[in-house]
Amino acid sequence: MNIPKKWVGRGVALVTGGSAIATVVLVLVVIGIIVHGGAGHLSKEFILGSPEQGMTEGGIFPAIMGTFFLVMLMSLAGVPIGTITAIFLNEYVGQQSKIGRAIRFAVNTLAGIPAIVFGLFGLGFFINFVGGGADRVLYGGALHWAQPNILWASLTMALLTLPVVIVSVEEAIKTVPRDLREGSLALGATRLETIWKVVLPQSMTGILTGAILAISRGAGEVAPILFTGAAYFLPNLPDGLTDQFMELGYHIYIMSTQSVDVEATKPIQFATTLVLLILTFTLNFAAIFLRWHLRRRALR
Repeated sequence: MNIPKKWVGRGVALVTGGSAIATVVLVLVVIGIIVHGGAGHLSKEFILGSPEQGMTEGGIFPAIMGTFFLVMLMSLAGVPIGTITAIFLNEYVGQQSKIGRAIRFAVNTLAGIPAIVFGLFGLGFFINFVGGGADRVLYGGALHWAQPNILWASLTMALLTLPVVIVSVEEAIKTVPRDLREGSLALGATRLETIWKVVLPQSMTGILTGAILAISRGAGEVAPILFTGAAYFLPNLPDGLTDQFMELGYHIYIMSTQSVDVEATKPIQFATTLVLLILTFTLNFAAIFLRWHLRRRALR
């Protein structure tokens, strides 16, 4: 029996539309549960205060600022490296280049590695190898850099988010018309000048998209920072790059798994999760607004 194409089209539209609506509803339900469970515990003291021993009283301000510092350092380290790698893949090597294929294979492999493996890598490479070597050379073996801290945690998170940045920036660079590059080269500009003055401005929105995706991925990951810098209880903010820090995701993990009375800490868990969502959304919206502003200015 031949099914009319009109019915097939309507069926596909119904299935895809229903799936999209179900996804949105699921997200709203999750957010609603978090808001319902945590909104009542939010207060000025909870947001701006420091935790007290036992973690059932006090606030989460050190965890909020630790998460903010982590995301900023991660972005400063990962976005430039990812952008440069994407430029190299798209502007200097072709799709059939052996070097390009090797780099893309490495990026794809990096994207499939579990997050906990990045944490073990950060412990072995950044803390033991780089930090230990720096301490032996600069401090005669005294312990300064060969320990978990916010710098090693940020670099580990930058490696975790690197594939997301590379792929999104490369796709943005591919959308820049080839005619613009050829026109710039024909007018006497070098390839580097063409990339700097033509390609990057035209693909800036894609670079910001990569930063947004990196922030979203990095702000919620816990496994990579378990061994590289996150602390269970620190009532003060880190004084420098060699200090450990509290982080909202790790704080939620500890409260939900290590507390002697999980039921008593549920309001704190929900409230901390709500703060983490608000912080992540705020950083994302700031990057989205900047992307919108740059795109609007480019169209003038």
